[in-house]
Amino acid sequence: MNYSLVIRNYMISLDLMPQNNIDKNASSPWSESEKNDWFTRQCIQRSYLEEVLTKLESLGDNFELLEYGVLSVAKQKYPLFLVRVGCFSEDKPSILITGGVHGYETSGVQGAIRFLQQKAQDYSEWFNIVVAPCVSPWGYETINRWNNLAIDPNRSFYAQSPAQESALLMRAIDKLGIEFFAHFDLHETTDTDNTVFLPDLAKRDATELTVWEIPDGFYLVGDVENPQGKFQSAIISSVEKVTHIAPQDSEGNIIGEPITQKGVINYAVKKLGLCAGITNAEYCTTTEVYPDSPHVSDEECILAQVAAVEGGLDYLVSQI
Repeated sequence: MNYSLVIRNYMISLDLMPQNNIDKNASSPWSESEKNDWFTRQCIQRSYLEEVLTKLESLGDNFELLEYGVLSVAKQKYPLFLVRVGCFSEDKPSILITGGVHGYETSGVQGAIRFLQQKAQDYSEWFNIVVAPCVSPWGYETINRWNNLAIDPNRSFYAQSPAQESALLMRAIDKLGIEFFAHFDLHETTDTDNTVFLPDLAKRDATELTVWEIPDGFYLVGDVENPQGKFQSAIISSVEKVTHIAPQDSEGNIIGEPITQKGVINYAVKKLGLCAGITNAEYCTTTEVYPDSPHVSDEECILAQVAAVEGGLDYLVSQI
């Protein structure tokens, strides 16, 4: 049974699902005042200090925390960190892992941290590893896709970025001077994409609201310009030992995009300003966990993110 569709139809029956009825002639994009009104309605719902920073500080001597900036929305609350694992060597390929580009996508953040806690040192034998576990800490605390200026960081990875989260991470990666071999960007697709974030996007930009069928299960987004199908397939094989893979819809798509193989679609990651496109890595992928599935727990979502990184790294070991 497609539980996502059942939930969506149930919400429509209760008149909870916004409809595609925005009159473009009667509305206009948000002004700065309206963006500020949106910001003032947001509230802190969890702790970046307790759920992220405290865990990073307890990693141990084999991990180096590199502060690369602070968010201006609350400078004392939101320092930003990269984590480097073990001793770097020019003889080893370098791996980048990013989480929490969309702050509301919990398992991306906690999956990156769990990988650091349990698996990173094992893989440091073969790779130099850099992890940015929570790119958008304000978004994490307020459970938001956008930052405090109502900007989507994961559409803002380009020169002169308007999103501080994106700009600071790009500058930090550039300063490292590392040529990355692979990049894993850890995300989620949630029911609130349809009930909160896409409706807000339509209001912000004065565009017609369109929603998609939320896929029940894990899937990947590769780079249409460099899909690396065998790499993506290895990740899917690893993850399906932990959780189920999203099926294609009746038109052979996932979130409106045609699948290229089981559980995989492709985007133009650089053109769209996605985090997965910030390096020129030979291998890149964006994970998408579905935490609202009745078939998974929060813990299984975290384990799926870890399994995705492991599956990709195991494949890469065979390529070096």
